[in-house]
Amino acid sequence: MDSFANRRHIIRFIIILVGLIFIIRLFFLQVIDSTYKLTASSNVLRYVTQFPARGLIYDRNGELLVYNEATYDLMVVPNQLQDFDTTEFCTILELKKEYVEEALKRARKFSRYNSSVFLKQVSSKTYANLQEKLYKYPGFYVQARTLRKYNSDIGAHLLGYVGEVNEKIIENDDYYRSGDYIGISGIEQSYEEYIRGKKGVNVYLVDVHNRIKGTYANGRLDKEAEVGSNIISTIDAELQAYGEKLMANKIGSIVVIEPSTGEILSIVSTPTYKPELLVGRKRTENYVRLMSDTLKPLFNRALMAQYPPGSTFKIINALIGMQERILYPYTKYECYGGYNSGRFHLGCHIHKSPLNLVESIQMSCNAYYCNVFRNILDNKKYPSIRESFDMWREYIMSFGFGEYLNSDFSNELKGLVPTKERYDRIYGKNRWKSLTLVSMAIGQGELGTTPLQMANMTAAIANRGYYYIPHIVKEIEGDSELDERFYQKQYTKIDSFYFEIAIEGMDLAVNGEPGSGSTARSAQIPDITVCGKTGTAENPHGKDHSIFIAFAPKEDPKIAIAVYIENGGFGSTWAAPTAKLMIEKYLNDSISVPWLEERILNAEINYNNAEKD
Repeated sequence: MDSFANRRHIIRFIIILVGLIFIIRLFFLQVIDSTYKLTASSNVLRYVTQFPARGLIYDRNGELLVYNEATYDLMVVPNQLQDFDTTEFCTILELKKEYVEEALKRARKFSRYNSSVFLKQVSSKTYANLQEKLYKYPGFYVQARTLRKYNSDIGAHLLGYVGEVNEKIIENDDYYRSGDYIGISGIEQSYEEYIRGKKGVNVYLVDVHNRIKGTYANGRLDKEAEVGSNIISTIDAELQAYGEKLMANKIGSIVVIEPSTGEILSIVSTPTYKPELLVGRKRTENYVRLMSDTLKPLFNRALMAQYPPGSTFKIINALIGMQERILYPYTKYECYGGYNSGRFHLGCHIHKSPLNLVESIQMSCNAYYCNVFRNILDNKKYPSIRESFDMWREYIMSFGFGEYLNSDFSNELKGLVPTKERYDRIYGKNRWKSLTLVSMAIGQGELGTTPLQMANMTAAIANRGYYYIPHIVKEIEGDSELDERFYQKQYTKIDSFYFEIAIEGMDLAVNGEPGSGSTARSAQIPDITVCGKTGTAENPHGKDHSIFIAFAPKEDPKIAIAVYIENGGFGSTWAAPTAKLMIEKYLNDSISVPWLEERILNAEINYNNAEKD
């Protein structure tokens, strides 16, 4: 009897335990775990993303540069398809029958019940024709998108372009899904987070065949897309267009900065391309064509090309020499056709001799700066040349060379200012001397600078010792100020007093009397005191590059500029007059020497026919 009672208690306990397990499991499934609920919802609800329009981009004066045009993605739900007239369908969409067959095969492979993109970026005109007959094609529907449009062909490199996200981007940022678009370069990339806006969603009820039956819960779960913020760029569209016009049929770049703010007024890189080529369904085809172009139109030379700074660098060595008290305004050196030390010879053009400091900048004497540079490195207040070289390098880097300027461009390069370790590897420790490195006295050797860095250096000189980090955006509408780094002065290691002496030499280089030996008289502008310095960068692959840096006016500068024209020869030949035209256009909105403008506009300078005189 007791045995029977015990078994009854055990059975009762087992039944209660099983019941508790079921109750706990049901509670977990229905209350805690939402997986089944979401699965059930996904069978009756369709979430349709609402893509926001990207923010517009304006120039500094309010001129519209980039806007949006409506476009449409044609979506397909394979399970809803019925037989349709493929000939008419292909005619409307300007497609080949093979594309339709392949696209439908991909869609069925993806899912028979869920929608996928059948055709991207259908134009408004094509959509208008399709909409009238869309009822004939069950299973197809249209999802609105936008495409970038441009008011002109200028600024391709600075504006950038938009492209489809890849798997890496999707993995790193959960905002994006397959098929989304993102800024790839320029402003579009740097300010993507502001320009893109925020996606919205519409929730619809669907039947077992995935057909929309209406809005779910009267739209209470819908979320409006938020349009992206408009961007006011720092660019002067008229100046940008003029710069690109001047640089047509040339290889090189122009960078123009407002010294008092660091705002980039113009940034030209040529050869360039039309921005509209990287928009729409032909973007991939055009991108491949541009990539295969031997002149590299996609390459932004203003940010990524590294050139020797040439004789423009003499100004920096002069400033370092004065700061280190091994050079004074009255210091004179002789030059008889160049610099000689033992069997070493570095040539120079013919000019009067000897020269003082101001005259050395005015006439761009190589021998003078070989002496200055060697005295900097052989300065006895440093225990060895390795320490004095480190000191020299710190001065150079305080002007923004050899490191990223931290601008709002994502693809700028930092150039090259060599280290003592580099020379230890080349020559051996304690086996190199000031004469070994003397080519850097005139901006040659291992130095590599970008045009953006050179324009920034010019702005620092114009400001008498400091610069603002160059940037391309002036304002983000609806947002607070830009990153505070753009409002902070970046000081060089040179006292402001010494800049006045160097600037006097730059003034005379442009505005010296005829026959005075001034190297940049081609940059003179009536009633405007332009301060500049020519340069010729040696090019091992062909004719030398023509360089010119300048700022104006001398007092209260409004513009600082760097011009590089590859294979253009001396700086005075092409770069200086190009800079003159840019400065005059910006400050006066007119050109005083039309024949010079015609000369620059009609010049064709490339690897084969560059001048050098």
